[in-house]
Amino acid sequence: MLIRALFSFFIPGGLLIALTIFLVQMNILDPWLQSIAQLYPYFVLGIGFLLGWRFNRSRLAFAVLVLVLADRAVLYFVTGGIVPEESGVIIYNSVAFLVPINIAAISMMKERGLFTIRGRYRLSMIFLQALLIALVTYYRPLQVHQYFEYEIFQASFLTDSFLPQPALFLFLLAFIVLVFSFNRTHGAIESGFFWALLAAFFALSRDELGSHSTLYFAMAGAILVISVVETSYGMAYRDTLTGLQARRALNESLLKLSDQYALAMLDIDHFKKFNDTYGHDVGDQVLQMVASRLSRVSGGGKAFRYGGEEFTVIFPAKTVDDALPHLEKLRKNIADSGFIIRDPKRPKKPPKNKKSTRKSNKEVRITISAGIAEPEDFSETPREVIQAADKALYKAKRAGRNCVKT
Repeated sequence: MLIRALFSFFIPGGLLIALTIFLVQMNILDPWLQSIAQLYPYFVLGIGFLLGWRFNRSRLAFAVLVLVLADRAVLYFVTGGIVPEESGVIIYNSVAFLVPINIAAISMMKERGLFTIRGRYRLSMIFLQALLIALVTYYRPLQVHQYFEYEIFQASFLTDSFLPQPALFLFLLAFIVLVFSFNRTHGAIESGFFWALLAAFFALSRDELGSHSTLYFAMAGAILVISVVETSYGMAYRDTLTGLQARRALNESLLKLSDQYALAMLDIDHFKKFNDTYGHDVGDQVLQMVASRLSRVSGGGKAFRYGGEEFTVIFPAKTVDDALPHLEKLRKNIADSGFIIRDPKRPKKPPKNKKSTRKSNKEVRITISAGIAEPEDFSETPREVIQAADKALYKAKRAGRNCVKT
C-alpha cells in the first residue's frame, strides 16, 4: 500500500518536474523559449478552462488562471522593463506572497462549478488580487516592501537565490497542507496541486525569472491538467465505492486475454436480505470489506466489480485446476473474517464510566459463492466463459452457498 501511494504521489507530477529541471539546466529548450513564453501559458489556460468546464473541475480552471497571471506579471512587469525596477520588486514579492496562498486555498475548495454564482465570486476574487497588487505598487510601495522583505532568519543562502522569507514561509506552509491533503485522499488532483506548487516555487526563484520561469509556470498548469485527466480516467475505469477496477476495465481486460485463462464469478451470499435488514450504508461497508479481500487474491488473479454484489476475478494463463486453490483460499478468508455491525446509537466518544456501557456491536458472518470456468476450445469467447462461470455460480448457490463450483 505504501509503495502504491508513493507511486501515485510521484507519478506523473514528480517525473514532469524532474524533466523540466533537466531541460532548464541543460538549456535544451533555449532556442524555442521565446515561442514557448508567448504561446504555452495561453494554451494551458485554454485547456484548463475547457476541462474545468467540461468535467466540472473549477479548481483546475482557477489554479491555472492564478499560475498564468503570476507568469505574465513576472514576465512583463518584473523582467520586461515595463515598470521601474522598484515597482517590479513589489510586483515580484506580491506574486511570490499570493501564489502559495491561492494554490493551497483552491486545493481545499469544493467543486461549485465554473460559471455558477460561487464560481463567478471566486473568479472575481482572483482578479481583485491583481487589482490590489496594482494599487499597492502605485500608492504604498515602501510600506508594503518592508513587510515582504522582512528577514525572519539571517542566512545568506535564503536571500541570494530564493524567495523573500515571508513568501518562503508561506510556500512551506502550503506544501505541508497539500501533503496532508494527499495523505487523506491519495488522489491524483491532490498530488497534482503539490507538484504544481513546487513548479511555481522554482519559477519564482530569482535565478529562473524570465523565459525559464514561464516554462515552470506552464508545466505547473500542465501537471494540474494531467491530474484531472488521470482522475477522470480513474473514475471511468475504477469503482469509486470499492476501489476495484470497474466493468469498463473488465471489458478491456477480456479483449487482451490469451487462449488460456480461468475466470471466476463471485457473489455475496444473502446480500439483499442483509441490505434490507441493516441498511445500505452497512451494505456498502460489506462490499468494501469483500473488495479489500478480493484485491489481495493470490495466484495472479485480477479482481473487478461486475455490478451490485457481483465480482469477477480473472486468472491469466491459468487453468481452473490452477486457480481453484487460490479461489478457495479467498472464500475461506472472507468467511473467517467476520464483520462487526456497530450500533447506530453508539456514542462517537467512549463514555467515562465504562462499566455502565453494554456491548452494542454485533458480529455477523459474511460469505461468498463462486463459480469458475475456462475456455473449452479456442473458439470460445470471453463472454461465453463468463456465462459458464455464471452457471457454475448458480450451482454453488443451489449447493448451499459459501462454496466454489466449476
